[in-house]
Amino acid sequence: MAKSDPKAAQAAAKVATESLAKGGMTAAFGLAGALVGALAAGAAAGVAAERFAVRRRRRAGDPYADEPFGALPYDSAQVVTADGVDLYVEIVEADGEPDLTVIFVHGFALDMGTWHFQRRVFTGHEDPRLRMVFYDQPGHGHSGPRPDGDYTIDQLADSLAEVIAKVAPDGPLVLAGHSMGGMTLMALAERHSELVLDRVVGVALISTSAGHLDDVALGFPPIVAWLRGALTPTLAKVLRWQPTMAERGRRSGSDLAYLLTERYGFGTSNPSPALVEYVERMNDGTKVEVIAGYLATLSQHDRYAALEAFADLETLVVCGDRDQLTPVEHTREIANLLPKAALLEIPDGGHCTLMEHADATNDALAQLFQRAAAVAAGRRPTTAPERTEVSAAKQRRGWARRAGKQQRRALDRILRRKGA
Repeated sequence: MAKSDPKAAQAAAKVATESLAKGGMTAAFGLAGALVGALAAGAAAGVAAERFAVRRRRRAGDPYADEPFGALPYDSAQVVTADGVDLYVEIVEADGEPDLTVIFVHGFALDMGTWHFQRRVFTGHEDPRLRMVFYDQPGHGHSGPRPDGDYTIDQLADSLAEVIAKVAPDGPLVLAGHSMGGMTLMALAERHSELVLDRVVGVALISTSAGHLDDVALGFPPIVAWLRGALTPTLAKVLRWQPTMAERGRRSGSDLAYLLTERYGFGTSNPSPALVEYVERMNDGTKVEVIAGYLATLSQHDRYAALEAFADLETLVVCGDRDQLTPVEHTREIANLLPKAALLEIPDGGHCTLMEHADATNDALAQLFQRAAAVAAGRRPTTAPERTEVSAAKQRRGWARRAGKQQRRALDRILRRKGA
């Protein structure tokens, strides 16, 4: 592997910043969204031709056109202060004495709204009865930012431990994490092992990874993974130096942002426009400084060893077979280390598969909750964890390679024009 050239990295970071100012930053809900934004915004000339199609799709029939995204009811809300950060928490109580408390932890550049369909379906659930806790991670949604602007997954684990201590101090727990939320659960097991051993009876890891995120090529050729790793420190600094420019660009590139969200958040060819726009709004609600503050910790994430804490728990691992941000191979690695876990690979599922394929995800979660409730009550679960692997995953590799070649050519043209 070639060594990183500091001058080339700085030049490429400059290109990325200029591209972000044109609207690419709104796609930064993924693990390497900044680079994704730069790559896709650099191909803006080609993307511009698709804008009419975007508007046409938005006008077409939409099953979620009237869905109350971000407006589901809750029984109580409060602010939990953890390490100087105010965390916004919403609680949905069970109908009667709860069998379990479920803590839902969202991912990078999203908010608790990611769990919209789980919240809607499991409110009032009777078998088992669930008390549900949702909160916004630091710098996301209604939660405050860290005063120093630096974010680590270790800090997220400590924040989760504080939320549990304040709003769910007793009783059996199930922890559900999506993307960076799943990484937060791994860090919790690493840093607060006694809490996990004493209280947790079930874990759901959805569209997440235990490490090696710098190797993720985002559907592009492997060179892009190397380039992203070389650029991450410089790009994070540039974003912090130029947040106003990047924020202004996000507001001006709505069509491009829609396309990026659709491509990197979803696996189906024509997802619900209202759903795509809702994810886009969550992305847009995360400030550039916050995104920059998380880039390093996501790149450094390595918690394979922490998974051992989940080995004897009721565990569910879920991923879409077209997830380009935390690819299905990462899910399989987790499942290999947790041989007792239920595994679900969802066909045509992207990174937001818990929303895109909510029914399949919820069915798997319902089974997890039943098994966890049985364990909490001292009973033997009546159903065994299932492992459903999707052969269609192999068929997607050619699609990913073709998409990668197109974007690589666009990146080459940008760098040649800029003299990088």
